Amino acid sequence: MNFALRVKMLKPSPTLSISAKANALKAEGRDIIGFGAGEPDFDTPEHIKEAAIAAIKAGFTKYTAVAGIDELKDAIIQKLQKENGLSYKRAEIVVSSGAKHSLYNIAQVLFEKGDEVIIPGPYWVSYTDIVQLAEATPVIIETGEESGFKVSPDDLEKAMTKRTKAVIFNSPCNPTGATYSESEIRALAEVIASRDVIVISDDIYEKILYDDQIFFNMANVDEELKRKTIVVNGVSKTYAMTGWRIGYAAGSQDIMSQVANIQSQNTSNATSISQKASVAALMGKQDEVFIMVEEFRKRRDYIVSRLNAIEGVRCSKPAGSFYVFPNLSGFYGRRSFMGKKVSGSDSITEYLLEEANVAVVPGAAFGDDRHVRISYATSMANIEKGMNRIADALAKLD
Repeated sequence: MNFALRVKMLKPSPTLSISAKANALKAEGRDIIGFGAGEPDFDTPEHIKEAAIAAIKAGFTKYTAVAGIDELKDAIIQKLQKENGLSYKRAEIVVSSGAKHSLYNIAQVLFEKGDEVIIPGPYWVSYTDIVQLAEATPVIIETGEESGFKVSPDDLEKAMTKRTKAVIFNSPCNPTGATYSESEIRALAEVIASRDVIVISDDIYEKILYDDQIFFNMANVDEELKRKTIVVNGVSKTYAMTGWRIGYAAGSQDIMSQVANIQSQNTSNATSISQKASVAALMGKQDEVFIMVEEFRKRRDYIVSRLNAIEGVRCSKPAGSFYVFPNLSGFYGRRSFMGKKVSGSDSITEYLLEEANVAVVPGAAFGDDRHVRISYATSMANIEKGMNRIADALAKLD
Protein backbone atom coordinates (compact mmCIF):
# COMPACT_ATOMS: atom_id res chain seq x y z
CA MET A 1 0.00 0.00 0.00
CA ASN A 2 1.36 3.43 -0.95
CA PHE A 3 0.40 5.77 1.86
CA ALA A 4 0.25 9.54 1.62
CA LEU A 5 3.51 11.34 2.36
CA ARG A 6 1.95 13.07 5.38
CA VAL A 7 1.39 9.66 6.99
CA LYS A 8 4.93 8.50 6.28
CA MET A 9 6.44 11.49 8.09
CA LEU A 10 4.05 11.21 11.05
CA LYS A 11 5.34 9.72 14.31
CA PRO A 12 3.04 7.98 16.81
CA SER A 13 2.63 9.90 20.06
CA PRO A 14 5.48 8.62 22.27
CA THR A 15 3.58 9.39 25.47
CA LEU A 16 0.62 7.29 24.34
CA SER A 17 2.98 4.56 23.08
CA ILE A 18 4.75 4.37 26.46
CA SER A 19 1.43 4.21 28.29
CA ALA A 20 0.19 1.47 25.93
CA LYS A 21 3.35 -0.58 26.48
CA ALA A 22 3.10 -0.14 30.25
CA ASN A 23 -0.54 -1.23 30.20
CA ALA A 24 0.32 -4.26 28.08
CA LEU A 25 2.99 -5.31 30.59
CA LYS A 26 0.51 -4.80 33.44
CA ALA A 27 -1.91 -7.10 31.61
CA GLU A 28 0.84 -9.73 31.58
CA GLY A 29 1.06 -9.50 35.36
CA ARG A 30 4.04 -7.12 35.68
CA ASP A 31 3.87 -4.57 38.53
CA ILE A 32 4.48 -1.46 36.42
CA ILE A 33 4.63 2.05 37.88
CA GLY A 34 3.42 4.37 35.13
CA PHE A 35 5.00 7.83 35.03
CA GLY A 36 4.18 8.31 31.36
CA ALA A 37 0.66 9.65 31.05
CA GLY A 38 -0.11 13.36 31.36
CA GLU A 39 -3.40 12.59 33.04
CA PRO A 40 -4.51 13.59 36.54
CA ASP A 41 -5.22 10.55 38.70
CA PHE A 42 -8.08 12.35 40.43
CA ASP A 43 -11.68 11.60 39.53
CA THR A 44 -13.79 14.17 37.69
CA PRO A 45 -15.65 16.21 40.35
CA GLU A 46 -19.16 14.98 41.15
CA HIS A 47 -21.02 18.14 40.12
CA ILE A 48 -19.50 17.85 36.63
CA LYS A 49 -20.51 14.20 36.29
CA GLU A 50 -23.99 15.07 37.52
CA ALA A 51 -24.32 17.74 34.82
CA ALA A 52 -23.47 15.13 32.18
CA ILE A 53 -26.00 12.68 33.59
CA ALA A 54 -28.66 15.39 33.61
CA ALA A 55 -27.86 16.17 29.98
CA ILE A 56 -28.30 12.52 29.01
CA LYS A 57 -31.59 12.25 30.90
CA ALA A 58 -32.81 15.44 29.23
CA GLY A 59 -32.06 13.97 25.82
CA PHE A 60 -29.25 16.40 25.06
CA THR A 61 -27.60 13.80 22.83
CA LYS A 62 -27.94 15.28 19.35
CA TYR A 63 -25.72 17.35 17.08
CA THR A 64 -24.91 20.86 18.25
CA ALA A 65 -23.57 23.89 16.43
CA VAL A 66 -20.13 23.08 15.01
CA ALA A 67 -18.28 25.66 17.10
CA GLY A 68 -20.03 24.74 20.35
CA ILE A 69 -23.23 25.49 22.23
CA ASP A 70 -23.85 29.09 23.25
CA GLU A 71 -24.08 28.12 26.91
CA LEU A 72 -20.52 26.77 26.86
CA LYS A 73 -19.21 29.67 24.78
CA ASP A 74 -20.69 32.06 27.33
CA ALA A 75 -19.05 30.11 30.17
CA ILE A 76 -15.70 30.32 28.35
CA ILE A 77 -16.18 34.05 27.74
CA GLN A 78 -16.98 34.60 31.41
CA LYS A 79 -13.97 32.53 32.49
CA LEU A 80 -11.58 34.44 30.21
CA GLN A 81 -12.96 37.79 31.37
CA LYS A 82 -13.01 36.99 35.09
CA GLU A 83 -9.77 35.03 35.39
CA ASN A 84 -7.66 36.43 32.56
CA GLY A 85 -9.01 39.92 31.96
CA LEU A 86 -9.65 39.08 28.29
CA SER A 87 -12.85 40.01 26.44
CA TYR A 88 -14.26 37.91 23.60
CA LYS A 89 -17.52 37.46 21.73
CA ARG A 90 -19.22 34.18 20.87
CA ALA A 91 -18.00 34.42 17.27
CA GLU A 92 -14.42 34.47 18.59
CA ILE A 93 -14.72 31.11 20.40
CA VAL A 94 -14.56 27.60 18.92
CA VAL A 95 -15.07 24.50 21.08
CA SER A 96 -13.28 21.38 19.84
CA SER A 97 -12.66 17.77 20.82
CA GLY A 98 -9.73 18.57 23.09
CA ALA A 99 -7.01 21.23 23.04
CA LYS A 100 -4.97 19.06 20.65
CA HIS A 101 -7.85 19.23 18.18
CA SER A 102 -7.96 23.01 18.59
CA LEU A 103 -4.25 23.24 17.80
CA TYR A 104 -4.61 20.97 14.78
CA ASN A 105 -7.49 23.04 13.40
CA ILE A 106 -5.56 26.28 13.89
CA ALA A 107 -2.52 24.87 12.08
CA GLN A 108 -4.64 23.71 9.16
CA VAL A 109 -6.17 27.19 8.86
CA LEU A 110 -2.97 29.22 9.18
CA PHE A 111 0.03 27.25 7.95
CA GLU A 112 1.18 26.06 4.55
CA LYS A 113 4.33 25.10 2.69
CA GLY A 114 7.07 27.71 3.12
CA ASP A 115 5.85 28.93 6.52
CA GLU A 116 8.01 28.62 9.62
CA VAL A 117 6.60 28.12 13.10
CA ILE A 118 8.83 28.83 16.09
CA ILE A 119 8.58 26.33 18.96
CA PRO A 120 10.62 26.69 22.15
CA GLY A 121 12.17 23.41 23.17
CA PRO A 122 11.81 21.14 24.99
CA TYR A 123 8.31 21.04 23.55
CA TRP A 124 5.13 18.99 23.76
CA VAL A 125 5.53 16.05 21.40
CA SER A 126 2.62 16.89 19.08
CA TYR A 127 3.57 20.47 18.18
CA THR A 128 6.11 19.54 15.52
CA ASP A 129 3.88 16.93 13.89
CA ILE A 130 0.87 19.25 13.85
CA VAL A 131 2.99 21.91 12.12
CA GLN A 132 4.41 19.42 9.61
CA LEU A 133 0.96 18.03 8.80
CA ALA A 134 0.12 21.55 7.64
CA GLU A 135 3.28 21.39 5.43
CA ALA A 136 5.01 24.12 7.43
CA THR A 137 8.46 23.90 9.04
CA PRO A 138 8.97 23.78 12.82
CA VAL A 139 11.86 25.99 13.99
CA ILE A 140 13.05 24.85 17.40
CA ILE A 141 14.70 27.22 19.86
CA GLU A 142 16.73 24.99 22.17
CA THR A 143 16.84 25.84 25.87
CA GLY A 144 18.32 24.10 28.88
CA GLU A 145 18.53 23.92 32.65
CA GLU A 146 20.78 26.98 32.82
CA SER A 147 17.96 29.19 31.44
CA GLY A 148 15.22 27.44 33.37
CA PHE A 149 14.13 25.97 30.02
CA LYS A 150 12.96 29.43 28.94
CA VAL A 151 13.50 31.36 25.72
CA SER A 152 15.09 34.81 25.95
CA PRO A 153 14.11 37.79 23.75
CA ASP A 154 17.49 37.44 22.01
CA ASP A 155 16.80 33.74 21.29
CA LEU A 156 13.44 34.67 19.81
CA GLU A 157 14.86 37.52 17.74
CA LYS A 158 17.51 35.25 16.20
CA ALA A 159 14.93 32.61 15.27
CA MET A 160 12.70 35.07 13.41
CA THR A 161 12.86 35.19 9.59
CA LYS A 162 10.67 36.62 6.87
CA ARG A 163 9.00 33.20 6.72
CA THR A 164 7.99 33.14 10.39
CA LYS A 165 4.22 32.75 10.54
CA ALA A 166 3.66 31.95 14.20
CA VAL A 167 5.19 31.25 17.59
CA ILE A 168 3.80 28.58 19.92
CA PHE A 169 4.12 29.32 23.64
CA ASN A 170 3.24 26.78 26.32
CA SER A 171 3.42 28.10 29.88
CA PRO A 172 3.37 26.22 32.20
CA CYS A 173 5.26 23.91 29.88
CA ASN A 174 4.98 20.25 29.09
CA PRO A 175 7.51 18.59 29.65
CA THR A 176 9.63 20.91 31.84
CA GLY A 177 7.08 22.78 33.96
CA ALA A 178 8.84 26.03 33.01
CA THR A 179 6.54 29.00 33.62
CA TYR A 180 7.03 32.51 32.24
CA SER A 181 6.49 35.49 34.51
CA GLU A 182 4.68 38.65 33.40
CA SER A 183 7.97 40.49 32.91
CA GLU A 184 9.39 37.65 30.81
CA ILE A 185 6.27 37.55 28.61
CA ARG A 186 6.37 41.32 28.15
CA ALA A 187 10.03 41.16 27.11
CA LEU A 188 9.24 38.51 24.49
CA ALA A 189 6.23 40.53 23.35
CA GLU A 190 8.52 43.39 22.39
CA VAL A 191 10.16 41.12 19.81
CA ILE A 192 6.80 40.09 18.37
CA ALA A 193 5.05 43.47 18.50
CA SER A 194 6.67 44.92 15.37
CA ARG A 195 6.18 41.76 13.28
CA ASP A 196 3.24 40.25 11.48
CA VAL A 197 3.46 37.05 13.51
CA ILE A 198 0.70 35.09 15.21
CA VAL A 199 1.09 33.82 18.77
CA ILE A 200 -0.52 30.52 19.71
CA SER A 201 -0.73 30.42 23.51
CA ASP A 202 -1.27 26.89 24.81
CA ASP A 203 -2.61 27.53 28.31
CA ILE A 204 -3.77 24.00 29.16
CA TYR A 205 -1.77 23.91 32.44
CA GLU A 206 -2.81 27.44 33.43
CA LYS A 207 -4.28 26.47 36.81
CA ILE A 208 -1.51 24.06 37.82
CA LEU A 209 0.91 26.58 39.31
CA TYR A 210 3.02 26.57 42.47
CA ASP A 211 4.96 28.92 44.74
CA ASP A 212 2.66 31.94 44.26
CA GLN A 213 3.16 31.98 40.48
CA ILE A 214 0.62 34.18 38.68
CA PHE A 215 -0.51 33.16 35.21
CA PHE A 216 0.08 35.64 32.39
CA ASN A 217 0.02 35.13 28.63
CA MET A 218 0.76 37.13 25.49
CA ALA A 219 -2.85 38.23 25.04
CA ASN A 220 -2.62 40.03 28.40
CA VAL A 221 0.13 42.40 27.21
CA ASP A 222 -2.07 44.85 25.26
CA GLU A 223 -4.86 44.95 22.70
CA GLU A 224 -2.47 44.68 19.76
CA LEU A 225 -0.89 41.50 21.14
CA LYS A 226 -4.35 40.16 21.98
CA ARG A 227 -5.32 40.64 18.34
CA LYS A 228 -2.30 38.59 17.28
CA THR A 229 -2.81 35.85 19.89
CA ILE A 230 -4.94 32.72 19.76
CA VAL A 231 -5.58 31.39 23.26
CA VAL A 232 -5.93 27.59 23.48
CA ASN A 233 -7.21 25.90 26.63
CA GLY A 234 -9.50 23.12 27.79
CA VAL A 235 -10.94 21.29 30.77
CA SER A 236 -8.80 18.14 30.65
CA LYS A 237 -6.00 18.93 33.08
CA THR A 238 -7.68 21.41 35.42
CA TYR A 239 -10.79 19.34 36.09
CA ALA A 240 -9.45 15.80 35.56
CA MET A 241 -11.57 15.51 32.40
CA THR A 242 -9.07 14.05 29.93
CA GLY A 243 -11.54 11.53 28.51
CA TRP A 244 -14.33 14.07 28.06
CA ARG A 245 -12.42 15.64 25.14
CA ILE A 246 -13.25 19.34 25.35
CA GLY A 247 -10.82 22.07 24.33
CA TYR A 248 -11.39 25.56 23.05
CA ALA A 249 -9.69 28.39 21.22
CA ALA A 250 -10.29 32.13 21.44
CA GLY A 251 -9.04 34.60 18.85
CA SER A 252 -9.97 37.12 16.21
CA GLN A 253 -13.24 36.40 14.43
CA ASP A 254 -11.68 36.12 10.96
CA ILE A 255 -9.40 33.31 12.14
CA MET A 256 -11.95 31.54 14.33
CA SER A 257 -14.58 31.47 11.58
CA GLN A 258 -12.11 29.51 9.45
CA VAL A 259 -11.26 27.24 12.37
CA ALA A 260 -14.99 26.44 12.60
CA ASN A 261 -15.07 25.77 8.85
CA ILE A 262 -12.20 23.29 9.12
CA GLN A 263 -13.87 21.61 12.07
CA SER A 264 -17.12 21.32 10.17
CA GLN A 265 -15.33 18.98 7.77
CA ASN A 266 -13.39 16.85 10.26
CA THR A 267 -15.44 16.25 13.41
CA SER A 268 -18.34 18.71 13.37
CA ASN A 269 -19.28 19.50 16.98
CA ALA A 270 -17.57 18.27 20.12
CA THR A 271 -19.63 15.79 22.17
CA SER A 272 -22.89 17.39 23.30
CA ILE A 273 -22.85 15.76 26.75
CA SER A 274 -19.25 16.78 27.40
CA GLN A 275 -20.10 20.35 26.48
CA LYS A 276 -22.80 20.46 29.16
CA ALA A 277 -20.37 18.96 31.67
CA SER A 278 -17.79 21.60 30.75
CA VAL A 279 -20.27 24.38 31.52
CA ALA A 280 -20.55 22.94 35.03
CA ALA A 281 -16.75 22.71 35.27
CA LEU A 282 -16.17 26.33 34.33
CA MET A 283 -19.13 27.85 36.16
CA GLY A 284 -19.26 25.62 39.23
CA LYS A 285 -17.27 25.52 42.43
CA GLN A 286 -13.50 25.40 42.04
CA ASP A 287 -12.59 23.96 45.46
CA GLU A 288 -11.46 20.60 44.10
CA VAL A 289 -9.08 22.29 41.65
CA PHE A 290 -7.21 23.90 44.54
CA ILE A 291 -7.13 20.61 46.45
CA MET A 292 -5.72 18.82 43.41
CA VAL A 293 -3.03 21.46 42.81
CA GLU A 294 -1.94 21.37 46.45
CA GLU A 295 -1.56 17.61 46.21
CA PHE A 296 0.47 18.02 43.02
CA ARG A 297 2.71 20.49 44.86
CA LYS A 298 3.44 17.96 47.61
CA ARG A 299 4.25 15.32 45.01
CA ARG A 300 6.48 17.74 43.10
CA ASP A 301 8.47 18.62 46.21
CA TYR A 302 8.94 14.97 47.08
CA ILE A 303 9.89 13.75 43.62
CA VAL A 304 12.36 16.58 42.98
CA SER A 305 14.01 15.91 46.34
CA ARG A 306 14.27 12.18 45.66
CA LEU A 307 15.66 12.62 42.16
CA ASN A 308 18.30 15.14 43.22
CA ALA A 309 19.38 12.76 45.99
CA ILE A 310 20.43 10.21 43.34
CA GLU A 311 24.08 10.61 42.42
CA GLY A 312 24.34 11.55 38.75
CA VAL A 313 20.81 12.99 38.43
CA ARG A 314 19.94 16.68 38.10
CA CYS A 315 16.34 17.84 38.32
CA SER A 316 15.02 21.41 38.23
CA LYS A 317 11.97 22.25 40.36
CA PRO A 318 9.08 23.07 37.99
CA ALA A 319 6.90 26.10 38.70
CA GLY A 320 3.86 24.55 37.02
CA SER A 321 2.27 21.50 35.32
CA PHE A 322 2.69 18.01 36.82
CA TYR A 323 5.94 16.89 35.21
CA VAL A 324 9.61 16.82 36.12
CA PHE A 325 12.31 16.62 33.46
CA PRO A 326 15.43 15.18 35.11
CA ASN A 327 18.77 15.09 33.35
CA LEU A 328 20.02 11.48 33.24
CA SER A 329 22.78 12.02 30.68
CA GLY A 330 25.42 11.29 33.35
CA PHE A 331 24.47 7.63 32.99
CA TYR A 332 24.92 7.51 29.23
CA GLY A 333 27.77 5.25 28.23
CA ARG A 334 27.30 2.98 31.24
CA ARG A 335 26.25 -0.66 30.97
CA SER A 336 23.65 -2.77 32.71
CA PHE A 337 24.55 -6.06 34.41
CA MET A 338 23.52 -7.75 31.15
CA GLY A 339 26.20 -5.76 29.35
CA LYS A 340 23.78 -3.58 27.39
CA LYS A 341 25.01 -0.01 26.95
CA VAL A 342 22.79 2.97 27.80
CA SER A 343 23.29 5.47 24.99
CA GLY A 344 20.48 8.01 25.26
CA SER A 345 17.02 8.76 26.59
CA ASP A 346 15.36 6.02 24.53
CA SER A 347 17.67 3.32 25.87
CA ILE A 348 17.56 4.51 29.49
CA THR A 349 13.76 4.57 29.25
CA GLU A 350 13.84 0.99 27.99
CA TYR A 351 16.25 0.03 30.77
CA LEU A 352 14.05 1.53 33.50
CA LEU A 353 11.02 -0.28 32.13
CA GLU A 354 12.74 -3.65 31.91
CA GLU A 355 14.92 -3.44 35.03
CA ALA A 356 12.79 -1.29 37.37
CA ASN A 357 9.27 -1.84 36.03
CA VAL A 358 8.93 1.94 35.76
CA ALA A 359 7.57 3.70 32.66
CA VAL A 360 8.91 7.18 31.83
CA VAL A 361 9.02 9.05 28.51
CA PRO A 362 12.32 9.66 26.68
CA GLY A 363 13.38 13.28 26.44
CA ALA A 364 14.25 12.82 22.77
CA ALA A 365 10.52 12.86 22.05
CA PHE A 366 10.41 16.41 23.45
CA GLY A 367 13.54 17.55 21.66
CA ASP A 368 16.13 17.00 24.42
CA ASP A 369 17.85 13.62 24.58
CA ARG A 370 19.61 14.40 27.88
CA HIS A 371 16.40 14.09 29.86
CA VAL A 372 13.37 11.93 30.53
CA ARG A 373 9.90 13.12 31.46
CA ILE A 374 8.26 11.85 34.62
CA SER A 375 4.62 12.62 35.31
CA TYR A 376 3.69 12.92 38.97
CA ALA A 377 -0.02 12.81 38.16
CA THR A 378 -0.18 9.57 40.14
CA SER A 379 -0.46 8.68 43.81
CA MET A 380 2.23 9.42 46.36
CA ALA A 381 2.43 5.70 47.06
CA ASN A 382 3.27 5.04 43.40
CA ILE A 383 5.78 7.92 43.38
CA GLU A 384 7.57 6.60 46.47
CA LYS A 385 7.74 3.08 45.07
CA GLY A 386 8.79 4.34 41.62
CA MET A 387 11.55 6.56 43.01
CA ASN A 388 12.93 3.64 45.04
CA ARG A 389 13.00 1.50 41.90
CA ILE A 390 14.63 4.20 39.75
CA ALA A 391 17.33 4.84 42.37
CA ASP A 392 18.11 1.12 42.64
CA ALA A 393 18.16 0.61 38.86
CA LEU A 394 20.44 3.57 38.18
CA ALA A 395 22.84 2.42 40.91
CA LYS A 396 23.25 -0.88 39.02
CA LEU A 397 24.59 0.81 35.90
CA ASP A 398 28.34 0.37 35.68
